[in-house]
Amino acid sequence: MKEKILIVEDQFIEADYLRSMLIRGGYHVCDIARSVLQAQEILKRDKPRMVLLDIFLKGKATGIDLAHQLKKDHIAFIYLSANSNQDILTQVKPTEPYGFLVKPFKEKDLLVALEIAQYRMEFSLESRLHREEILQKRLGDIFMGKGNWRDKLLALSRNFQPYFPFDYLSAGLINSYRDSSNETGFLRIGFNEYQYIGREELYNITGITSQHIRNSQPQGGMVPTSYFRNADFFKEDIKKNSLTKLIAEAFKVNAQLVFLLRLHDGQRFHFHFYSKNPNAYTSEHIAVFDRIEVQLVKGLDTIFVADRHQDSALNTESTENFDGTGFSIPLHGIVGRSHLLLKVIDHARIVAPTDTSVLVLGESGTGKEKIAHCIHNLSSRKERPFVKVNCANLPTNLIESELFGHEKGAFTGAIERRIGKFEQADNGTIFLDEIGELSLELQMKLLAVLQEREIERVGSQSVKKVNVRVIAATNRNLEKEVAEGRFRLDLYYRLNVFPIILPPLRERREDIAALSAHFIQHYNRKTGKKIIGLSDKALKKLEEYHWPGNIRELEHLIERNILLSKEPMIDDIQIIPLYQKNADMSLGSRIKTMEENERDHILFTLEKCNGKIWGAGAAAELLNLHPSTLKSKMKKLGIKKNFTN
Repeated sequence: MKEKILIVEDQFIEADYLRSMLIRGGYHVCDIARSVLQAQEILKRDKPRMVLLDIFLKGKATGIDLAHQLKKDHIAFIYLSANSNQDILTQVKPTEPYGFLVKPFKEKDLLVALEIAQYRMEFSLESRLHREEILQKRLGDIFMGKGNWRDKLLALSRNFQPYFPFDYLSAGLINSYRDSSNETGFLRIGFNEYQYIGREELYNITGITSQHIRNSQPQGGMVPTSYFRNADFFKEDIKKNSLTKLIAEAFKVNAQLVFLLRLHDGQRFHFHFYSKNPNAYTSEHIAVFDRIEVQLVKGLDTIFVADRHQDSALNTESTENFDGTGFSIPLHGIVGRSHLLLKVIDHARIVAPTDTSVLVLGESGTGKEKIAHCIHNLSSRKERPFVKVNCANLPTNLIESELFGHEKGAFTGAIERRIGKFEQADNGTIFLDEIGELSLELQMKLLAVLQEREIERVGSQSVKKVNVRVIAATNRNLEKEVAEGRFRLDLYYRLNVFPIILPPLRERREDIAALSAHFIQHYNRKTGKKIIGLSDKALKKLEEYHWPGNIRELEHLIERNILLSKEPMIDDIQIIPLYQKNADMSLGSRIKTMEENERDHILFTLEKCNGKIWGAGAAAELLNLHPSTLKSKMKKLGIKKNFTN
C-alpha cells in the first residue's frame, strides 16, 4: 500500500470518483473532508502523509487557508481546481504546493502528479536530514579541532551561512565571568569571506558603548529561547532597542534571528544573525537550531568551561590558520559581492550535492548558465560531462533527435546513428536553457524521461536507461505560461523542486564596478589593448543606467568601448540603450527588439574588424562565436553585405 491520503473536496461525486482512482492506483484513502474544519479534525486523528486539496470549499475558509497549516506541519499536498489562471497561481505560490491538478483530469494525470509529489517530498526530507548531518559533523570537527575562539567562531559562521543566512553575525557570553560586554562578530564581505568585528571595532563602527550592550542583555531567570524579527516587526523592535537600531543603521540590515543558550555551568550565550533581506527568517530556522542545540551547548562548554581559567579561550589573536569549512567553491566567472548574488551562490551550494532537478529563473543576460555550471562543479558529478542545450536555438523538426538521438534511417537524412544530448550527459548534468521554448509535445517526452530515467532514440524499438541530473533555465514567467496553456503543469512542478532566482543587474548595482573590471581584463587579453579602467564619471554613468539586458548588455558595452577607446583610461563611456526612454515615446518612438539590438551589435563589430568574419582578431573571435554560428546569425538577421573570411 502506498501513501495514506486525505481528500479535501466538497463535491461528493468528484470526491468519490477521486477515491476510486486512488484505490486503483494502490493508495490508501483515510477519509474525505468537505470543509477546512472537518479536514483539520481528520489531520489530527489520522495523520495522513499527503492531502489532495480543492481550493473552494464549504464554509468561509478555503483550501489555501488550510495549505498554510499543511506547509507548517510538513504535510505534502496537491491542489485540485477547475481554475489555473494567473490570479489563482499567484495566491497558491506562497504555500509551496507539491503539485497542481486542473479539473477535469485523467487518472493517469493524477497518478503522475502523486509520483512527482512523492519525489519532491522525499527529496525535501532526505535533503534536510542530509544537510543537517553534514552540519552536525562539521560542528563536531570545529569544536574538537585546533584554534582559539575567534578561529572557531569564523568556522562556525561559514558553516552556519547555508542554514541561517546572514550579513552580520554577533556572538558571545551574556554577563560572563570575564566581561559582561563580551562581543565577537563577523561581517560578510564576499562568498566565504568575512571581516572580523571585535568589540572595539563594533564600538567604532556603530557608536555602541559597553553600557548599550549591558542594558540590552536579558536579566536573571532567562530561559533559553529563540525568535526572529522580519520586515515591519524588525522595524518595531528597532524602536524599542537602541542596540539593534545602531546595528541596523551601521550594517543596513532588515531582519534578525536570535538564539539564546544556557551552558551547563549556568552561563548564557547568544547568537544574533542579521540579514539585509527583510524576509530572511522563518520558524524553520528555529526548528533547525533546536535540533543542533544540544551539540552547540556541548561544544561551547568545551571552549568556555574546560578552559575556564585560561585566558586563551577568549583571545582574539589568531594562532592557527583554522578554517573548518570543509568546502571550496569554484565560481567560474561569477563576479560580485552583493548580498543578492551571495544568496544565489549559497542556494547553489545547498542543492549541488543532491541529484534533484533545479530550475534557474531570471531575465536574459543574468548569468543562468554560469550558475548551472557552478552547481555541476560542486556536485559529485563534476568529473562527468556537463552538456549544454539551448532549446530556443534547436530546429523544431530536429529537437527530439538532438535531445534523445536517432537510429540510422529513422528519417530522411539520418545516414548514421546519432547519440543525443541526454546520452552524452549520462552520469553527468544536462543544462536545458530556455526550457520554456519547448513545444508541449516535447515537454511531455521530457517529463517521461525525468520520471522513468530512460530515453528512446527516434526510430528505435528499445529504451536506454540514463542517469542524468537536470538543470533547466528560462527567462519566461513559467507560471504565466502554465496559466495560458503553453507549459505543462506537471513538468513545471517536476522541475521546480529547487528554484534559484537570479537578480537583475539593476538590483545589484554595487557589483557593476567589479563586473566592469572583469570584462576590461577579459577584452584586453582578446584585443591586445591595455585599458587600465574606468573613470569615476564613466563608472557613475554605468551605475545609474537601468540595464534591461543585464550582465550580457554590460559585457557588450565594455567590449564596444574598449574597441573605440584610444586612451588607456575610458573616461566617458558610450551607452547605446536597448530602448530609448524619452519624452517622444508616445509620439512614435518604439522599443527595439532583441533581434534588432543583436543585429546592430554584429554590424558594429564587423565594421570594427573591417568585415573580417573569422581568424585572429576577427568578428567571430570578438563575439565569442563559432564562425559558422556567426554566419547563420547574419543570415537570420538579414545582414547581406559582403564580408571577408
